[in-house]
Amino acid sequence: MNEDNRTGRELDLVVYGATGFVGKLVAEYLAAHAPAGVRIGLAGRSEARLEGVRSDIDGASDWPLIVADSSDDTSLETMASRTKVLLTTVGPYAKYGLPVVAACAAQGTHYADLTGEVLFMRESAASFDALAKQTGARIVHSCGFDSIPSDLGVLALHLAAAEDGAGALGATVNGVVSISGGISGGTIASLIGQLEQSEVDPDLARAAADPYALSPDRESDPSGKTERDLRSVAFDNDLDSWVAPFLMAGVNTRVVRRSNALAGYPYSHDFRYREVLATGSGPRGALIAGAITGVMGVGFLGLSNQYSRGLLERVIPEPGDGPSERTRDSGSFVMKTMAHAASGTRYAGKVAADGDPGYKATSLMMSECGLVMALQEADLPAAAGVLTPATALGRAGIERLRAAGMTIEAARID
Repeated sequence: MNEDNRTGRELDLVVYGATGFVGKLVAEYLAAHAPAGVRIGLAGRSEARLEGVRSDIDGASDWPLIVADSSDDTSLETMASRTKVLLTTVGPYAKYGLPVVAACAAQGTHYADLTGEVLFMRESAASFDALAKQTGARIVHSCGFDSIPSDLGVLALHLAAAEDGAGALGATVNGVVSISGGISGGTIASLIGQLEQSEVDPDLARAAADPYALSPDRESDPSGKTERDLRSVAFDNDLDSWVAPFLMAGVNTRVVRRSNALAGYPYSHDFRYREVLATGSGPRGALIAGAITGVMGVGFLGLSNQYSRGLLERVIPEPGDGPSERTRDSGSFVMKTMAHAASGTRYAGKVAADGDPGYKATSLMMSECGLVMALQEADLPAAAGVLTPATALGRAGIERLRAAGMTIEAARID
């Protein structure tokens, strides 16, 4: 299915899961920022609840409502057939996502989600990549804080180095230098779900731990033995900072490596990528890195044990819950990326946004990803299948997010 088949669709965008916390934020963002004339629909299991959401959003009074349920394949296929792009916030995706991917792949409908679930993405690619390529669907996982900043930030570095003729990228590190905001119940539920899958199946546990878990051509990639996610305190010379483990590195690094492989290794076969929390260069930075590492170790230990996990589940946020508007507005994040190019030069990048990373900033990122696929298909890379933000959106995605207020910078530094 090509672009002409999507041109005649009734809608440009549908938000599936619009009655959930993040789904409503995405709908509100689109109502406030989508260009005039963009046709948007709201979808979910309950028409009554969808009507309530629609009535709360200024400018959405004429948006169509679509009743669809992940347990009803026919309803999903009907929903997908009505729109060019489907944005789904219905997670955990391992539990609810594959039927939605299947419907979009079959209908040639572009798809974006917010998953941070490596095993779900592996299964999605194994099951639906070939079909999506046939129909022209772009199935784009991880279109929020996971993993837009990481994936498009590295792409921006590659583009800058390529434009300078500096050659391919080698060792690259992404440091989260500041982050503030609330914690997502959905993110925690996804993490717990993946841990439970790994407990049941040792093969899945090994797959989730593989730094190249999402590679489409695993035999062409390195062994990964030197690219395990950081688990202890270290000093990073490129960032000139003490560093600690970053919770989402286990997702983002695998997405970035998949982008390199899907695109035919434009970053190079020698590309090595890490993600960390950067805490500062002095003694205080070392103390903070140590404290963060300790807290994360205790947290993972608690989540990994089924008995303590049951206790934690009583106090952590429920999926669908989220922080207050004040917290969402006051949050922010800044990432600094350093890369060595083949020419011997170094490049520095920065990705930043105002707003809580998992909610306000994520609703911006997901919405703009949907809009660029709906409105600028001719500007996108010639790609279809189960993709990543970098391989699906390319330079057009970077430019659209910049125009929406995000910082995505990359430049040579020596």
